[in-house]
Amino acid sequence: MANMDLWTAERFVERMEAIKSPIEAEKLQRYFKTGEGEYGEGDIFMGVRMGHLFALAKEFIDMPPEEIEKLMESPIHEVRAGGMSIMDKQGRRNKTREGRRKELYDLYMRRHDRINNWDLVDLAAPYVVGRYLFDKPRDVLYSLAKSENVWERRTAILGTGYFIRQGDVGDTFEIAEILVGDGQDLIHKATGWMLRAAGDRDRPRLLAFLDKHAATMPRTVLRYAIEHLDNEQREHYLKLRQAALAHS
Repeated sequence: MANMDLWTAERFVERMEAIKSPIEAEKLQRYFKTGEGEYGEGDIFMGVRMGHLFALAKEFIDMPPEEIEKLMESPIHEVRAGGMSIMDKQGRRNKTREGRRKELYDLYMRRHDRINNWDLVDLAAPYVVGRYLFDKPRDVLYSLAKSENVWERRTAILGTGYFIRQGDVGDTFEIAEILVGDGQDLIHKATGWMLRAAGDRDRPRLLAFLDKHAATMPRTVLRYAIEHLDNEQREHYLKLRQAALAHS
């Protein structure tokens, strides 16, 4: 799009309306399990396939933050996901200026109340939060890791995803230390996922983490974390946990 007047939240939603499907809405409602406790409570679905939504977000990649915030304010899940996808695409783009990166980071953090499901965190945290913080103090991630809000905790660990891609895994392991005993399954999955990715970069550090925690960490965290280890190593850590459970 060459005309900036078309990079608006209103126009984005109009385009979504043209491709929505009630059948898809039912599928998404079941998939995201909304209304169950705090997971996506209050979300409604328009019925836009995520692949179509991401393609549309690419067309609207230059949407300004004030329009993205309007998308985030929507009660419709896919509209907010579209906003997150636009933020992610701007975060990934190398030509995005630092001032815009800060605006996106500030928007994400300020409106974290509108990021209320795992996919919304996963879409934007690595390249909006992580990339912005890469050359800056990262204390905020440690504060988020101790938050009572499950989505803020997920942001803390997913935000390190960008660091891992740059070969910097220290914060991933340190934040995983905070989250390894978390009570929420969606934190177990995210923590195990990031441990696995960090272990691909630094296998000795992953093994040291597992030596310390494998016997007591939640099964889901362990399963995700050991996925790329060889069979003998996986069996070793699974047996450590089994033995600990047998003696508990």
